[in-house]
Amino acid sequence: MKNSLLASLAVLSLSSAGLAACSGSDTPEPTGTSGSGGSPSTTTATSTTGTSTTSTSASASTSTTGAGGSSFACTETKFGDDRPVDLHVPPSYSCDKGAPLIIMLHGYTATSALEELYLNITAESNKRGFLYAHPDGTTETSGMKNPFWNATDACCNFYDSKIDDSGYISKIIKDVQAAYNVDAKRIYLIGHSNGGFMSYRMACEHGDQIAAIASLAGAMYQDVSKCPATTPVSVLQIHGTADETVTYTGGKFVNTYPSAATSVADWVTINKCGPTPDTSAAPLDLVSTLAGNETTVTSYTDCQSGAGVTFWSMTGGSHIPTFTPKFVPKVVDFLYAHPKP
Repeated sequence: MKNSLLASLAVLSLSSAGLAACSGSDTPEPTGTSGSGGSPSTTTATSTTGTSTTSTSASASTSTTGAGGSSFACTETKFGDDRPVDLHVPPSYSCDKGAPLIIMLHGYTATSALEELYLNITAESNKRGFLYAHPDGTTETSGMKNPFWNATDACCNFYDSKIDDSGYISKIIKDVQAAYNVDAKRIYLIGHSNGGFMSYRMACEHGDQIAAIASLAGAMYQDVSKCPATTPVSVLQIHGTADETVTYTGGKFVNTYPSAATSVADWVTINKCGPTPDTSAAPLDLVSTLAGNETTVTSYTDCQSGAGVTFWSMTGGSHIPTFTPKFVPKVVDFLYAHPKP
């Protein structure tokens, strides 16, 4: 239940102190984060209040006309109405060409700023040229008042909030599409922990908008009938076998959630994939604190509409792994390889 989850996320106090210190002149190197953090790498973000600062390029400051005569101003950088989120526009972005959009969803008790310190997706956005946003969930109305996403029925709406996070994220996508030249076939989500649960809910409810998700230590609905998926969405499930927070074999918070393997199997069924997985890929070395190539790769590629489902199982991996520099590029490689048809 909630108390056990909070106990597992005791590093929150350390991470919050480290993040607050980042706003001072003497910035320590953080050693941990909250429920979706870890050992943060360097980041181009300078804001420490929940959103990163937005960088825009000169090439993104002129209007252009997209397909169907839609006009893109390519100047607005804040979206989300009363829950604002900054859009990071990489220096190479050009308004006359559609770019991928990646949205990152933080974990329970964390913030988008903490998650960005952990994963440093901004650096990959600058390298590859995709638009990037990392919004914040709302805070609980009672108890510790932690940030959370109203994701699946298992995680992590402990106080029965009626907040519509699914609609909120969907609207961010639509609003960015209206203001920027976004490649509609390449809109992706990356979620960690509670954010991983949220990415699954988005795939279930807004598969028409999303090409692929990457869920780190998240899970699907236990009851698959609660997932009204009608459109194939490619899925990358990433999970450590030693995760004691969102356990690899399934568990319970508000309600029960399935194992990592079951979450994968559910999307193999939803995406109408062939039953035989491809296990020929060499194991990956993604966790710097574990010896050797700890991550096995299981893929299902014979799926409807070119979708794919892949499982990265990190032997000995925790809930907050210390990743090698290969991790985020590998995740983005998967996303890029799975656009909408």
